[in-house]
Amino acid sequence: MTGDPLPASRTTRRAVLASGGALLGTGCLGGAGGDGSGDGTDDGGGGAPPLADHPVGQNLAAQPRLGPDPAEATGVIVAFEDPSCPRCAAFESVTVPKIRSELVDPGDAAYVVRTVPLVYPWGEPAIQALEATYARDADAFWALLTHYFDEQDAFDTGNVLDRTATFLSAETSVDAAAVVDDAEEAAYDDAVGTDLAAAEAAGVSGTPTVFLFRDGQYRTRVTGSVSFNLVQQSLGL
Repeated sequence: MTGDPLPASRTTRRAVLASGGALLGTGCLGGAGGDGSGDGTDDGGGGAPPLADHPVGQNLAAQPRLGPDPAEATGVIVAFEDPSCPRCAAFESVTVPKIRSELVDPGDAAYVVRTVPLVYPWGEPAIQALEATYARDADAFWALLTHYFDEQDAFDTGNVLDRTATFLSAETSVDAAAVVDDAEEAAYDDAVGTDLAAAEAAGVSGTPTVFLFRDGQYRTRVTGSVSFNLVQQSLGL
């Protein structure tokens, strides 16, 4: 997956983030994995702040979510993902459907996505488009996010916004041209920056990184291959 380089104004932040060590340093942790047990970071719950005070909980009410209000849910799953990350695509295709059917749909847990650009350059304009879409229609956001993961190999920086417009026009009711205009102008850069700041403060070092909370208390986080069994067992649900 290749494409034209990002303009200098857009690469500066990527370069700064990539040089930040803990933040976004490892990138997507390899190829697409199955329903593994988590081969990344699993640091337990000792000493971590509760959801209300944790970096990933900041501005949480404004983030795309499925299921109940995180402030009221028994379990809360906060996933940092990049639409261009192959490991995230595996997580979305293998683990997230089980999270939705067995935890979110029954109302036992909230699932929240926070997007960060870290793997391929097309992820950054894609995330701008996702924010512009979410501001207009939450269902369209989830449809577009799924489309990015399903069709990852088709995207590069030269075509991502054109393909985004085509999908939104065909599959949603949002104004696709307006979404693309906003993405090109980085109209929702503040929202993108909020997720980047949360990732930095939480020490996110790859995608997907999933943070798990039960009754508002931190349980663990895992980066890489995130299995449903790990999520379910960590939350005790």
